[in-house]
Order: sequence, then C-alpha cells, then structure tokens
Amino acid sequence: MREAITDLLVDLPPTGNVTDLLLRTHDDDPQRPLYARRTGGTWTDVSAASFLQQVAAVAKGLIAHGVQPGDAVAVMSRTRYEWTLADVAIWFAGAVTVPVYETSSAHQVAWILEDARPAVVLVEDRAKADVVLDAAARSGRTETTAVVRLTLGAVDPGEADGDAQVDPATPTLGTLMADGASVADGRLEDARSSRGLADAASIVYTSGTTGRPKGCVITHGNFALFAVNTLEFLPEFLKQENARTLMFLPLAHVLARAVQVVCFTGGITLAHSGSAAQLLEDLTTFRPTFLLAVPRIFEKIHATAAQRAEESGKGRLFAAAERTAVAYSRALDARGRGGRGPSPLLRCSHALFDRILYPRLRAVFGGEVTYTVSGASPLSEHLAHFFRGAGIMIQEGYGLTESTAPCTVNTVALTRVGSVGIPMPGTSVRLDDDGEVQVRGAGIFAGYFRNDEATAEAFTEDGYFRTGDLGSLDEDGFLTITGRKKDLLVTAGGKNVAPGPLEERLREHQLVAQAVVVGEGRPFIGALVSLDREALDSWAAGRGRKGLTVEEAARDAEVRSELQTAVDAANATVSRAEQIRRFTVLAAEFTVESGHLTPTLKLKRAAVVADHAAALDELYAKR
Repeated sequence: MREAITDLLVDLPPTGNVTDLLLRTHDDDPQRPLYARRTGGTWTDVSAASFLQQVAAVAKGLIAHGVQPGDAVAVMSRTRYEWTLADVAIWFAGAVTVPVYETSSAHQVAWILEDARPAVVLVEDRAKADVVLDAAARSGRTETTAVVRLTLGAVDPGEADGDAQVDPATPTLGTLMADGASVADGRLEDARSSRGLADAASIVYTSGTTGRPKGCVITHGNFALFAVNTLEFLPEFLKQENARTLMFLPLAHVLARAVQVVCFTGGITLAHSGSAAQLLEDLTTFRPTFLLAVPRIFEKIHATAAQRAEESGKGRLFAAAERTAVAYSRALDARGRGGRGPSPLLRCSHALFDRILYPRLRAVFGGEVTYTVSGASPLSEHLAHFFRGAGIMIQEGYGLTESTAPCTVNTVALTRVGSVGIPMPGTSVRLDDDGEVQVRGAGIFAGYFRNDEATAEAFTEDGYFRTGDLGSLDEDGFLTITGRKKDLLVTAGGKNVAPGPLEERLREHQLVAQAVVVGEGRPFIGALVSLDREALDSWAAGRGRKGLTVEEAARDAEVRSELQTAVDAANATVSRAEQIRRFTVLAAEFTVESGHLTPTLKLKRAAVVADHAAALDELYAKR
C-alpha cells in the first residue's frame, strides 16, 4: 500500500480555538486592514480593531438572545462581509456555525433545521427569511427558530442590498448589537474561551449529490491547524507584502471559510464579491494578489478569451499563443524532472506573447494575480498548463467537505501539473488495494453529526477516511485523482470508464457549458452536452447567424460539427473502447436552480441522467 506523508509544521495548544488566531493578529497590528467593503464604486478598509469590535458586539447580542456555548446558529446568505462577521461572532459566543447555501429550497433547509436544531438563523433578505420560516413550519420548529436579518443597519427599503420587500420590524445584526450592550465583557470572554481545538466549530452539510445531506462536524482544530500550517506551506503568495484576495465562492462551502480563517490569521486583506454580474468589475477595481476559484471559472475565462480573439480576427494568433503557453509550461515541468526545460526558440515565442497577449488575460483577474488555487472539482491539465504558461500559476489541490480544506496541494516549489499535489502538513494519504484514496490528518472532520453509523462506515479500522475517490501516487508523493468509485461507468462489454477526464476536455470548448459522459450498462460511451448560451450568441453572430437559439442550435448541423471537434479532442486522450461514440445536445441548461449542479458547480450526475432519460434512450436507439 503506497503512502505519502507531510509532517505538521506548526502545532497549537489543545485549549485554544480559532478565535485566538484573530486576537493574535489584532494584537500584532490593530490597524491592519483585514477586510475591504465595497461602497458604491470604491473599497473601504476595515481594520482588525474595527472588525473585532463588531464581532464582539454581535457575539454579545447572540448571548443576549439566549445562545449558549455549543449551540448551533445557521447562516443563509450569499457571500458578503456580514457573512464573515456573523461566522466569527458565532465562534466568539462559543457557538457552532451551520452554513446554508443561499440557493437551498425549503425542503433542504427543513432537514438542516431538524438535524442541527439552530436556535437562531441569520438570513440575507426577506426571500430567504420566507424560505427559513417555511422550512421551520415543515420541520415543526417554528417556536424554537429565531430569524435575524444579516445587515448591520436598520432595515428599510433604501438600504444598500436593494431589498425593498423587507419588514422594518425584522431583527438585524444591528438589533443584536444593541441588545448585547448589557452583556459584560467577562461573560463574552467565558463563552469565547470555552471551546478547545477538539470542539465543533461548524456543522457543514454535504452538497447532497446523492442521498440526504450529512452534517460534517468541523472542529476548531480543523480550521486553526489548517490556517497556521498553510501560511507556512504556501508562503510565496500568502505571506507576500500587502497580500489580498477576493472571495467569490459561496461561504457556505467549507473551503471558502477555511481560506477565510487563513486570511485573518495571516493578516491578509479579504474582500467579498457575491454577484456573478459584479465579479469582473470587482476583480478590476480590487486587484487581488491571489485567488481561490473553481475550474468552471478558468474554463469560462479561457473560452471567452478564445471567442473574442476569433471575433476580432485574431483567432490564429490566440491559438498560437495558447500552444506556446502550454508547451512552455510542459517544458517547465520537464525541467523540474531533470529535463532541459524550454528551448531558446520557445523562450523567444513565449516572451513575444508575454508582451502582446498574456497581459490581457492577466488583466481579467485584476492585473496583479500571480497565483490562484483551484479546488472543489478537477481542472483539466491542458488549462492548467495554459494559464501557467500565460503567467497565472494554478495551485491545484484536492479535498472534500470531510477534509475541511485541501488535504493535498501543489506548492510553488513542488508542482506537477495534472496532479493535485502532495499532502498538506500533518496529513497522510494512501491508496487502498482497489485504488481508493484514504486520508488521515489535521483537517479530517470529527464525524457525521448525529450519525454514528455513517461515521463508522466512513473510516478504516486504523482511522483513515475513505474518500470514495480513485487515484494514483507517484514516487515523489504527488497524488493524481483518476475518478470516483461510484462514478465509474461499466459498459455492456465490461469496460470500466472514468467519465471525469472526458468531461473536462469537452468543457474546454467555448460552446460547451457542461457535459455528462454516460454508458453504464450500454454498448458504448456517449455524452449529453449543454450549450453555453453567451458563447453561442457570439459564435452565431460571427457566422452571420445572429439570433440562433439554444433550441435551434441543439439540432443544427454546423453546431454539431463544431462540437464534434471537442469530442474528437477528448477521444484522443483515451483508448478506443473508452471513446465517445455519440453525443446529444440538450436545449436545457444544467444549473444550480435546475438541480443539476451543486452550489460549487459540480455536476449532480444522477439528477442529469434521471431528468434526461428520454434523451439518453434516443442516444442509444438503433440507427
């Protein structure tokens, strides 16, 4: 059994908790800008002292409303400053944060209310308050669930978040602050210091790609040890002077919150962007130095850049620049393995494109981003090489909700594109006999909330967490994920096929929004493809076919011919038995709202297959 281990770099006393890290940062420099809030078109810094003052006031308010150490407090909101404020205040009150995705239905929220039993639910707006109240009625918890608006000021129709439906009588964070004025500092300190590293900091419910979501108990130790060790493990961009980042992933996702803890531990300025429409402008105006993103962001930026180049008559130039970036990055990898590295001709070509084209790509990220971290789902090796060659290093990592944050990552010094890196400090990664990745370490959760049976099934007898993912470990300890055990397709001919790599290649094409590779029990491998509506508009306009709808495109011969090139490129990476023989273009989109994507844009494969059974049958109909 092959195993890779990285020793813990920094340990912490068991009596401490996450809040100690914020207090340490404050004591080092109270005026350090920990956060930046967007006001109109400008960003306003929030110092460590100001943030800590607000945290203490909200925490006292929670205590005044009866929240006791160990109680659960839920948060349902898009990513915003107040989410972060509430999260840390909950910890200062000694309570446990239960994040709820803003897109959750009343049915999903009802289960969380029933299972976690939060005393208070903090919501962003009236619409989410209505969802929670509906959920409370379904779960029979209307008498025990208090709903509080996640805003600092009084609620009125003209407030900055634009919610004109708000009931002015709804309690807010401001209300909590006022109500907590009578709570003594000593009482707050008793609550804050009551938690140790082994105590629960959060109950994070799995995204539910299959079955009922389970609550993962994430401890103070999981968050705190990840933070202090990550700062030492990735110092090149986390410890650079004036480091700052823009958080746009859902804070309901545990990875986003783990990075948030890294930021206030390291004194890194964090800003929030909770709107997809606002993201590009926020990147341009805030100008982060590093980013946390998911693969779909990189796929979209690449596809948009390629489309714009084609529309402007520079398609061939972009293609040449892309080939050069990929070749340059691969040569860097070769040099890292003892090879020669980029040739003189390749270096010249790269230098040319680094003057005329790559800066435009970097400008999309704000112009100052050098490093990015990609997580939540696999990133195609081609795109990783492309962005690296264009001057944006993608440090791909691997983790699950149950591992709090990445349990492996590519570092600046030790990078192998195509892999998900080496174990994080304090982490051991091994492969079972069937290739399943198993993990033990500082980030692994304490177990499933109120579900001892599921917890026992999730761990081996010697304490390793069974991830359900398949992988390989090379001689240097780099992990590569090759698929997921339950996603493996077995064709009628008995061939095992991992759909993930094929889907990643298909999504590289500008017209492809999502793809689902199918073939379980079927005679061959096929694919269901959904189109990117925005890219389709640009593609059609460039060919004199403006106004082509998605429904028309799904049956259009020219569109299918274009998509066949993506299929051919994907097929070139696998054996003949694994290749996609047929594909169907769907008029429908796969979205979070449709129930086909998780909030972090991972495919819910079973939902797609079930909802498009007719298209699947047509795909395999005899012709």
